[in-house]
Amino acid sequence: MLSDPLFLLVAVACLTVAVILIRGIATFGREGVENAKRSNKFMQWRLIAQFVAILLILTFVYFRR
Repeated sequence: MLSDPLFLLVAVACLTVAVILIRGIATFGREGVENAKRSNKFMQWRLIAQFVAILLILTFVYFRR
């Protein structure tokens, strides 16, 4: 599985979602209006990244069953 490029792409997409989530939560913990806006933007990016990750996972499952 580790030699499968689609699997590696799925893994990178999932790690990207995790990093965006952690950055958004860390920014959310800080005070200030600017940090609140930045945290909201991170969470919007997370939703987009999650959508892409789910599409990649479904593609991987479809081609590997």
